[in-house]
Amino acid sequence: MAHAFRDWALASPEGFRLIYGDPVPGYRAPEGGAAPDAAQRVCTGVAAPAAAAWPKAEGLHGGGAFDWSDFDPGLLGKVRPAFPGLPPAGVALALRTWGHLHGLVSLEIYGHLCAQTVSPGKLFDAELAQLVRSLGL
Repeated sequence: MAHAFRDWALASPEGFRLIYGDPVPGYRAPEGGAAPDAAQRVCTGVAAPAAAAWPKAEGLHGGGAFDWSDFDPGLLGKVRPAFPGLPPAGVALALRTWGHLHGLVSLEIYGHLCAQTVSPGKLFDAELAQLVRSLGL
């Protein structure tokens, strides 16, 4: 899934910027628009490995005082039915995992890695491997 996200972003940088870039000043997306739903679908997808890893990852990532009220109801409406055993700290872990992967993709799409590496894919793969290890998988 992580590679599919990066592959899509590299193939469609305009679409990536439209969904994840800075909003147009003064523009308000219509209720129920595609961008928030797309972001919530990605996070719901990232919740799958967090839910699968939770029995092992709980000891590593179960700390913190997360509560259901810390999350958007729209996101919870997707995550909780799909992963009923995932606690609030597991949802936070999914968001943090997405942040790692999204951050590297964003740096690559916006050209901020080109002065630092000629192998952004290798960097992405190393981060992905580290994330998998951090989940106890």
